[in-house]
Amino acid sequence: MRTSIGTRFTGLVTGALLAAGALFATATPAQAYDPDPSVSTYYRATSDCPCSGGSLTDPFDGTYFAHDAGGTAVKMELNDAGWFVGKVEFHPSGEKLWIYDTKNDGDTFYVAVGYSSGGSYHDLGTFSAPGTSETVDLTVKNLSIPDGAYVDITVYDGAGRADYIAAARGTGGAVA
Repeated sequence: MRTSIGTRFTGLVTGALLAAGALFATATPAQAYDPDPSVSTYYRATSDCPCSGGSLTDPFDGTYFAHDAGGTAVKMELNDAGWFVGKVEFHPSGEKLWIYDTKNDGDTFYVAVGYSSGGSYHDLGTFSAPGTSETVDLTVKNLSIPDGAYVDITVYDGAGRADYIAAARGTGGAVA
């Protein structure tokens, strides 16, 4: 009789493990973009701003850069299979980073920011949109960057700065 109970118990445990494995195998985790989204990058010398329209126009809120003498703004648009999936903007006026996730697809992207000033590099961290069920998820970060610093903006598909997508870096990139 003990063998029978032991065999039944082992069978129940094995069945439960197989059912759990099948459940996890059919669950659909958030997928990384594959291939990565295409990125269009636009720069504006903010000494010539305020500016908007043209290549700064998009289907969500457009982009407006304020006047900031000596600054360079950047807008990066991410598109996947013809779908506008997000954008990243750096506004030198106020040193603000805007991150938009514009498609509820179970995926997000990550934006690493740093700057060079005074002969050293300063890593400000990695940021992303919050990932809610809203049509547009938005994160705005107020960064403390000295005027004239070269700002590096790097977009990744994976957390932990994995799976590089695109960047706006160094000279010719954003300037606070």
